[in-house]
Amino acid sequence: MNKPGKHCTAIVLSAGEGKRMGSAVQKQYIELEGKPVIYYTLRAFQLSEIIDDIVLVVGGGQEQFVKEQIIEKYHFTKVAAIVAGGAERYDSVWQGLKAIRDGKVKRAADGGYVFIHDGARMFVDEGILRRGYETAVKYRACVAGMPSKDTVKIVDEDAFAVQTPKRRFVWTVQTPQIFEISLITEAYNRLMREQCIEVTDDAMVVEQMMKLPVKLFEASYENIKITTPEDLEIAKGFLKKMEK
Repeated sequence: MNKPGKHCTAIVLSAGEGKRMGSAVQKQYIELEGKPVIYYTLRAFQLSEIIDDIVLVVGGGQEQFVKEQIIEKYHFTKVAAIVAGGAERYDSVWQGLKAIRDGKVKRAADGGYVFIHDGARMFVDEGILRRGYETAVKYRACVAGMPSKDTVKIVDEDAFAVQTPKRRFVWTVQTPQIFEISLITEAYNRLMREQCIEVTDDAMVVEQMMKLPVKLFEASYENIKITTPEDLEIAKGFLKKMEK
């Protein structure tokens, strides 16, 4: 597959506090094999033939630190903008989308696609990005995920099981979540104007605001998000396997 005809921008979210990690250092800046978690995430997009440029969303006041200690230090030339995030994930996504809308990327992304990705999900790879791009071209909106390995129970407020969905219909959702840039921008525009739903991911914004079904595509069981100390140990194992 050659470079896609449509412009592709990645919004990498690195503004989270990571309270579940129990560390004084935010999870995306914790070092593994001598480099911060966010390094591995950005490297995947930097090396990708799919991605043209990157908008990195960081915590307020961290812009200069990230510019000097991450972007310039590791020569991530595709990072076209570093912007401050908001209080919630959806606020941070909106800041990234506005950076694209306002022309802060290298060239206009109108008619292209945006890949919204968690900065702490460091094992995204070219295969995932290619499958995501191909799915987005066909369906306009798609989300990385994997079929659940476990049986899932739906419970009531007292934690009693009330429903057991068939496992073949249950997926765990990952990132990137990929959309036509005009579609996701309008969806978020409506969300920010109405503030009427509790948002847990970008697909939900498109589903609720635009009434458009979102296609899932298979990513990888290794495409984990670094959230807890246990995840760091798993990530170390994955990195060692990659080095062989």
